[in-house]
Amino acid sequence: MKKHTLKFGISCCLALVFHTIAYAQNENYIAEQELPYAVFLQMVGQNNKQYAAEKFNVDIAEANALTAKIFPDPEISITAFDNGERRMQMGYGFSSELTYTLELGGKRKARINLAHSESQLIQLLLADYFRNLRADATLSYLEAIKEQRNLDVKIQSYETIKKLCDADSIRLSLGAIAEIDAQQTKLEAHSLLNEVYEQEGILKTALFNMYLMTGSEKADILYLPKETFTGFQRTYNLKYLLTIAKENRTDLAAAVKNREVSQKMLQLAKANRKIDLGLTLGVQNNSAATNMEAPTPSFTTVSAGLSIPIKLSNRNKGELKAAQYAIEQSEMLYKQAELQIQAEVSQYYYSYLASQKQVQQFANGMLENAQKILDGKIYSYKRGETSLLEVLDARRTYNEIQQSYNEAQYALAAALVELQRAVAIWDINFLTK
Repeated sequence: MKKHTLKFGISCCLALVFHTIAYAQNENYIAEQELPYAVFLQMVGQNNKQYAAEKFNVDIAEANALTAKIFPDPEISITAFDNGERRMQMGYGFSSELTYTLELGGKRKARINLAHSESQLIQLLLADYFRNLRADATLSYLEAIKEQRNLDVKIQSYETIKKLCDADSIRLSLGAIAEIDAQQTKLEAHSLLNEVYEQEGILKTALFNMYLMTGSEKADILYLPKETFTGFQRTYNLKYLLTIAKENRTDLAAAVKNREVSQKMLQLAKANRKIDLGLTLGVQNNSAATNMEAPTPSFTTVSAGLSIPIKLSNRNKGELKAAQYAIEQSEMLYKQAELQIQAEVSQYYYSYLASQKQVQQFANGMLENAQKILDGKIYSYKRGETSLLEVLDARRTYNEIQQSYNEAQYALAAALVELQRAVAIWDINFLTK
């Protein structure tokens, strides 16, 4: 019996050693590098591919503004002609004509004003895009921190049970405990190791999401968050936040600018209904006619003309109506944006207050008490005063509290990010360990 228990104890230790080696030799073919939050946010602003693509919209709008300044192009036509059959000797000639459309009604000015307003609108939309990108990137960074801390909890739990397994193998060889208890400890250690592997996969997913935000083209480097959950406590006044949000939100400013764009579109539609004058200047030259019956010397004719279109199309007021409806629509969108901002700020404000209370609960001794209970159960188990089941229950309770604490800290940080996103303020410049 002693030989059998000694063999079991050795196999238990060897199995856990091999698992530990496999865990230590984590198959990472990609180098890992710690990344401070400030550097991470800087990389997002400089290298994020989607943000870089959005910047081209500004360049396109500025190019369109240049296009709006163009005057109508003049046209030149040249014609050669033969006045009769060759046998009649009536001579040859050519004519040239220059035509130009003179725009009236301030069309060019209306186009320039519209293009300028559209360019400003695009710039506001770009600023609003970065506001959301900065918040989304920060959330991905915080998510990676949370998953890293959850992994630390699982590793710590595994190492605690592994030590018990090592001790139980010795106690089993001495006959101090039953074989079934040693097997239970071993199975628990294997189960916890599987949880560690599972959490590693979850962490890698979070890290790759964070990596995607950086826009980095270094395929052989995976960035790890260097910071932790600190520096997220703030005291705010809801009324003040609502006032600041209306002043700072770029999407609300974009809604105002969109209303201006709609008004400029109406002005352009009205200008397009004005007539344009067609100006022509022509020169015609005829060579001498040597026909015996009607000889004619060569001559040159200069002509000038003016064409006035008959705007029957002005009877159709579809373009005007569409522009007027666009103004009314922009008014509704502006009012909706105001309501949306008020709802978002209020929602995230109360969510942030709730998260603060949850974190405070853990600060009142929950973590310390759970750790003391677990340490006490382990100590009693080693002395044979309590069962393994009580130790495992205490360990599970401790893990649940630790993970709940991580979730609460993440929720607090995320709520602050969302609140500052809603208000369009930002003072999350760095997170300190």
